[in-house]
Amino acid sequence: MTKIPRILYAEDSLNDVELTLAAFSECNLANEIDVVHDGEEVLDYLFFRGRFADREKSAPAFLLLDIKMPKLDGVEVLKIIRESGEYKSLPVVMLTASKMESDILKSYSLGVNGFVIKPIDFTDFVKAIKSIGFFWAIVNTSPMSL
Repeated sequence: MTKIPRILYAEDSLNDVELTLAAFSECNLANEIDVVHDGEEVLDYLFFRGRFADREKSAPAFLLLDIKMPKLDGVEVLKIIRESGEYKSLPVVMLTASKMESDILKSYSLGVNGFVIKPIDFTDFVKAIKSIGFFWAIVNTSPMSL
């Protein structure tokens, strides 16, 4: 039986984490979701360092990544991921409040797979999260799963 890959979610806002996890639960995804709160934790998780040194050696189905985070921002994290041999094909979706054209262009130039601006309206936010979860965890076939 194939093990269902986890989803890695990087977000420093506890309120956004709570809303996103609630929206994912409404999708009835079988994937477990691991939450980290800053850019360094993303890299520790992916590269099995620090408190993640002993985690199961598997790649997430995708990374849902905020841009504005402490220690390392999402763009810096994306750059490091794309330069690595292990994760240059990992699906990464930016989920951010940033509407700055420079953030969008920089993210795509570094190889982001999607850029979603967090809707302010709760219902729209839930719909966006459900769409992300459905596509990236169910419909999409990631090269990381091959």
